[in-house]
Amino acid sequence: MLSQHSPFDSLQVQLINSLAAMEHAVPEPCYTCRNRRIQCDQSGIPCTKCEKAGLECFDKRPLRWVKGVAIRGKMQGRSYERRAGASTAKSELAVSRPGNRQAQAVKMVHCENQDLFQGPMSIIPLALQDPAISNLDRVSKYYIDYYNDRICKLFIVYDSDRNPFRSLISLGLKDPVLLKAILALAARHNANTGHSFYQHDEPKSPIFIHANRDAFLFKHQAMEALSRALSRSTVDIQDTKVAGIFLLIFLDLLESGSDGWNFHLEGAKSLIASHRLLPVAQPGINQGAGQTINEIRDFITKQIHLIETLGATFLRPKLLSQFTSAQDLKLQETIEKSFLGCPEYLLMAIQSLSAQRDRIAESVPLDDTATRSHIQDVTTKIASIQCFDCESWVSSLYSPQPSAQKTSNLVMLSQSYKLGALIYGRRVSDALCEKVTQQDELVAELLGLIDALRGDQALFKCVLWPMIVAGLECRQQAQREFLTGCLEEFWVATNCLNVINAAKILQGYWLQDSFEGASSGWIFDIGRLGRDWLLI
Repeated sequence: MLSQHSPFDSLQVQLINSLAAMEHAVPEPCYTCRNRRIQCDQSGIPCTKCEKAGLECFDKRPLRWVKGVAIRGKMQGRSYERRAGASTAKSELAVSRPGNRQAQAVKMVHCENQDLFQGPMSIIPLALQDPAISNLDRVSKYYIDYYNDRICKLFIVYDSDRNPFRSLISLGLKDPVLLKAILALAARHNANTGHSFYQHDEPKSPIFIHANRDAFLFKHQAMEALSRALSRSTVDIQDTKVAGIFLLIFLDLLESGSDGWNFHLEGAKSLIASHRLLPVAQPGINQGAGQTINEIRDFITKQIHLIETLGATFLRPKLLSQFTSAQDLKLQETIEKSFLGCPEYLLMAIQSLSAQRDRIAESVPLDDTATRSHIQDVTTKIASIQCFDCESWVSSLYSPQPSAQKTSNLVMLSQSYKLGALIYGRRVSDALCEKVTQQDELVAELLGLIDALRGDQALFKCVLWPMIVAGLECRQQAQREFLTGCLEEFWVATNCLNVINAAKILQGYWLQDSFEGASSGWIFDIGRLGRDWLLI
């Protein structure tokens, strides 16, 4: 049982407030009830009557799909054929899916109600041909395909057949919270492709306006379903619900990177720590599905530990609670199941340093004995970070070893986190010792690693945290311009709006010209910006 004032209560309050703010999402009776000529209870989408009848609940007249790419004219009846030699594991289209997200080819189909639905007209990969998909509307099928194709590889170091994000698709087809979170992620990312790094207004194109509307609707439905699940206090919460909450954290990265993720994080941690999750290994339960859920649970636990550890470095002290389950993590590290590729050893060191920073920020000043003890602890931790062998760590991940280029890039990725941890640790030490250590050489070395990783997009999308650490330390204008360019490239690679906000934060911090004589202050100041930013 959660305590009366548990962190999860904050999540429930936020859900209630968000739902109240989004009541306009269901302004009138649903189309399905109107078409059946019965009174709709307007309880949401789906409404209770449609849900009980097992019918698809439409808020308006559904789209009518026609054969071919046009209703009339020269293109009537024509369709796009598959490319020759298309993979049997995953359908591909003749309509191109170029890597340039700002100029992707899009087709629009005119429907009976004259609404527009954006393309490309996607065919669901064979791996997603679950019978449950047949019950979904065409828009949902499109976004599931989008999630499979674009989102799954975005939040993992290397995409593979072991990608845990892809395993969530089949689970989501049986859980409304997880399904709507998946759809919201895909729709939000799709809408974000209508922005540019320097464009702060909403996109004017109908394509992205519709994607933006879909993203808000799916998020509303996910939070509404989650609110209903949490209100049933006598029923244990399933792992799939926690997975849905977990995806809402990533949705916040796409939306802004602030003011939501920490509530979801605390809520997921509370559910896991309170042991309210339904047990998996029970007689009669499919063992394959049980194993998948156990693997998902382990993955989510590790990634929550990563997010809270790196996220806490740029937050107000003690904003996040200690995730007790993280102390018991003894799972084998694998790049194929890692969000950012930061070594667990460095994460534990950063977590320890943040705890020391929090003690310094406490209102009760430390006496000399306590100060000496804390200085010794921080010094020992910094020395352990310096001794961390990145090459040995990469070697322990693979047997046999990957290509020399892949190994070299992974070593550089881990080194970027090692240098970021060293810089952060020295600033914590400076705050204890009331001094300012020059770190120009470390910053230059870190910038060099970031530059080298620009050639590997899979790894480059993992280094936002080291980039922010470098940005808060660099003094030279050339270094700042270099990092601004890197952040723009990061945006193109990810379309996460938190990186645009990260650039604004750095620009504002640089304008303060507060580095001379106060360089160690950023470990406290960065969390006092009025919003709680997740800059990873």
